[in-house]
Amino acid sequence: MDNAQATTAFAALSQQTRLDVFRLLIKAGADGLLSGEMGEILAVKQNTMSTNLNILLRAGLIRNQRHGRSVRYFADMQGIGGLIDYLLQDCCGGAPDQCKPIISTICGPNTNASKTQDKTE
Repeated sequence: MDNAQATTAFAALSQQTRLDVFRLLIKAGADGLLSGEMGEILAVKQNTMSTNLNILLRAGLIRNQRHGRSVRYFADMQGIGGLIDYLLQDCCGGAPDQCKPIISTICGPNTNASKTQDKTE
């Protein structure tokens, strides 16, 4: 990932609805979600959802798969991994032990972020 791609990804995530969609798709995992399902969960109109999904698709943060007339959306783990790798490529100035808290937060089953999110829902 280069600077332009990272900037596009961050711009896509800088809007509340898109950030909510992105987090919802991460939570959905391998099952993904239909656009209409996300619209219902987040109380977002279909045309607004479609626009936001396209922005996230172009940013490489989500992917879609057509099933007949329906389109299912998923978090694009490869794209997300590329963004995380971009952010951490020069992490800790060559002292990997300093990166352990970041890595455990990213990989841990119960991160502080998820605990905070659960309390606010």
